[in-house]
Amino acid sequence: MPDPARKPTLLECCSAAAGSVRGLVAPRRPDARLVATITDAGLPRPQGTVAVRALPQAPRSVPTAVIAEGSLHPLRVDNALTAFVVEHPSARFVVDPGVCHDVGRRAIAELPAVLRAVVRPPADTVATVDSLRAHAPEPLDFALPTHAHWDHICGLLDLPGLPVHLHRVERQWISSGPVAPVGGVRAALRDRPVAEYELDGPPVLTFTASHDLFGDGTVILVDLTGHTPGSVGVLAHTRRGWVLLAGDAAWHTLQIERIRQKASFPGNFVDQDRDATFRTLHRLHLARTAVTIVPTHDHAAARSLPDGHATAPE
Repeated sequence: MPDPARKPTLLECCSAAAGSVRGLVAPRRPDARLVATITDAGLPRPQGTVAVRALPQAPRSVPTAVIAEGSLHPLRVDNALTAFVVEHPSARFVVDPGVCHDVGRRAIAELPAVLRAVVRPPADTVATVDSLRAHAPEPLDFALPTHAHWDHICGLLDLPGLPVHLHRVERQWISSGPVAPVGGVRAALRDRPVAEYELDGPPVLTFTASHDLFGDGTVILVDLTGHTPGSVGVLAHTRRGWVLLAGDAAWHTLQIERIRQKASFPGNFVDQDRDATFRTLHRLHLARTAVTIVPTHDHAAARSLPDGHATAPE
């Protein structure tokens, strides 16, 4: 049976639409007081490097003002459901395996009707499993979603048995309530090994908590809460520098550069906590000079991601 979905009320839809109009002319302003309180804890000292590459994906042109509130220049940007492959000397994993075969029936059909047309990917979108076979055919050790929305996890439906690493807070959010994040999320995680992790490490850069995935400082998971309760970023040390895969904490680098939240429609329906998401944007803005930040849906940022080779810990 499909996971239950809470249907937005007519009042909520009208409120989101009105908020988008207001945001177009008067976007939410950056919080200077918050910026003044954020400290930079610096970067870890890695003992090697990893390779990070974006799997090729078909983009869709969308209005910039929907992605970054109040932004009209450029008028449109390219959005894509990108998955990433990270190669560490001791493991190989996929970040955000977001697209399954027959995604309309298996995932999008479960979403509230008000969102289906907005999020439906183009017809030539490539299923994650097909992109892996064509461009990264070596065996995977696990998958690591930055968060548990359908467009970051439903590709697992085509990868049976592949273990998943998932933030404990995120897994509790998925499983504890009567209403799950919909779009095949529970089905994608059912009957497969799930390794929970905690953000049990110290602050890194501008982020308040972390988890060293391999214990060697090469892949650090950082707290990007807001879009979902357990959203994380994957901070990876490559031969060309640090890269942060930021999930949906921002949909596009324009949001990070300008500190602009998503428009109220669809932002009110996809950000679990709009205020926390906006605070996380400030942290990303301050970190952007130290690392290359790649939001999962920013097609141009993903395409410019430098590829490289992993090196073993020194």
